[in-house]
Amino acid sequence: MALRDQIRIMVVDDMSTSRGLITQALDGFGIRTVYTSDDGAAALVQLHRTPVHLVISDYNMPNMDGLTFLHHLRSQPATQKIGFILITGRAEQQIMDQGRKLGMNNYLKKPFEPMDLRRCIETVVGPL
Repeated sequence: MALRDQIRIMVVDDMSTSRGLITQALDGFGIRTVYTSDDGAAALVQLHRTPVHLVISDYNMPNMDGLTFLHHLRSQPATQKIGFILITGRAEQQIMDQGRKLGMNNYLKKPFEPMDLRRCIETVVGPL
């Protein structure tokens, strides 16, 4: 069975259009088990109920930005080993350095093409 048939991914983004574009791309790659959340705090609750292999999170979200969300993921034993990809329109060195320090596995700069997303995911989890 291919990895794409087994992997579970959560997409966290406060913008429904962005969530839709990412989930549409994942569907195009043959990934069928995709969960979504529009908020980091809600995503943390959901992840404890429904574990995933990989989180794809926006950086710029109200209430809890992507790096704060990553910090919470890494500080809890149940979620600390989940793969994490940060998506941002602001790929500034300071954000990337902080992300790496917190345990970010990869990042993707907006705007991006579906194949950029696929390469980014495969760098973290292996060939889909």
